[in-house]
This record gives sequence, C-alpha cells and structure tokens, in this order.
Amino acid sequence: MDYDLIFVIGLAMVAFAIPSAVSAYSDWRWPKTALALLVLGAGSMAYAAQENPGAYALETVDDVIVGVVASVIGN
Repeated sequence: MDYDLIFVIGLAMVAFAIPSAVSAYSDWRWPKTALALLVLGAGSMAYAAQENPGAYALETVDDVIVGVVASVIGN
C-alpha cells in the first residue's frame, strides 16, 4: 500500500474524530469513537511518516492529498 494513501486515510480519521468528540461531549458521553479514530489516525500518519521520512511537511500535505485523490479517481 502506498504511504501517501496511508497518510491521507490517517488524516481523514483525525479530521472525523473532531466532530465525533464534540458530539460526545455535548451529549455528556465518553468519546470512545473519537479516541479510537484519533489513535488509529495518528498511528497511521506516524507510520507513513516513519517509513517515508522527509516527505510529509506542512507545506506538502495539500500536494499529497491532491495526489492521492487524483490517483483514486484515476487521473
């Protein structure tokens, strides 16, 4: 599996953890799903960054996301 794809999937998991945490806190529930998404997403992002060092900087994240979306669409 491509490390860029792993990184983008992890980034999406972390992004989906934020509304899940807000929803859990507003309903006075324990944010189990948000924590699971956060741990899995951060772990996959860390794995991709460890296996492909120097490829994921703050300036290149948008290029990585566009490249992954383009490869999934088929261009």
